[in-house]
Amino acid sequence: MKKILFIRRDNIGDLICTTPAIHAVREKYPDAKIGILVNTYNADAVRNNPDINEIYVYEKAKHVPDKNKLSVWWDNSKVLLKIRKERYDIAIGCGSYSTRLARYTYMTGATMRIGYLPKNANKSKFYNMPISDPGEILHEVERTFYLLSPLGINGVPPQMRGFPAGKEIQKIRDFLNSAGIKNGKPLIAFHISSRRHENRWPVDKFTELARLIISHYDANILLLWSPGSEKNPYHPGDDEKAEAIINSIKTGIIACKTTQLMELIAALSLTDIVVCCDGGAMHIAAALGKPIVTIWGSTNPAIWRPWGVKHIILQGERKQAENISVQAVLDAVEKLLI
Repeated sequence: MKKILFIRRDNIGDLICTTPAIHAVREKYPDAKIGILVNTYNADAVRNNPDINEIYVYEKAKHVPDKNKLSVWWDNSKVLLKIRKERYDIAIGCGSYSTRLARYTYMTGATMRIGYLPKNANKSKFYNMPISDPGEILHEVERTFYLLSPLGINGVPPQMRGFPAGKEIQKIRDFLNSAGIKNGKPLIAFHISSRRHENRWPVDKFTELARLIISHYDANILLLWSPGSEKNPYHPGDDEKAEAIINSIKTGIIACKTTQLMELIAALSLTDIVVCCDGGAMHIAAALGKPIVTIWGSTNPAIWRPWGVKHIILQGERKQAENISVQAVLDAVEKLLI
């Protein structure tokens, strides 16, 4: 196998959950060219991954609403043409079955095309090496890893992998020093954002938790969030929520507005503990080996829990994150600080 391509069209967390499979392929085929097709939204999650030789990036039309759809299609067709010219031996469509994913895998022109079949199907016109769905609840890392079985790769998936850029780490270090970080004290990251409403924890609870941690442990609180206004219909962020927390705490909290994904990865890499909601930042923290307290909402922890790191999951009544008490989160943080 000289050339192997992974395809991951989903969000940041899904792509991070693919890194154990990529690493396993690299270990089995150390001299192979490994490529990956990703989108503009998640590409930086694997930008520095040494297991990957080439990253192909396409755009989703919904991510660029001001751009002509024909122009998006034309640019994406050029990306696919570049892949086809590379003549990959294998293309792996990562994730649950979708017609669009299967079609993208087919259009790569790879000799062998691997992906999950739709439920109750036994063949595919897009995959020539289709795999039936395992039919059981597996972590997303395990589901993706299972796609490697035609390559003779089986067993327990390794750790997820994340690689911050050196220049971004230095930038965040300089920022922390200028912000007056207390040396010798734990750096605890709060990432307050989540795409799903039921996975979000209220601002007043984050504020109260910050006050308690600062008073009990004299720790550094690093506030992180998805940048942008909550009023943005295409890329809603949490600038307003972050500002409310900053204005309430005044001192003892360091607010770091990361405008690029690489900045967020670097910031999380410098922390001792991460407190967050279920989302992409949680998986980045896990890929960086950080202990995590996750305030959980409606998604299934069996599928999306932090993989391979020490973590505590707090899931509330009726699967609403807002029902988790501040004391429960503080107790979990204390356990990880010991």
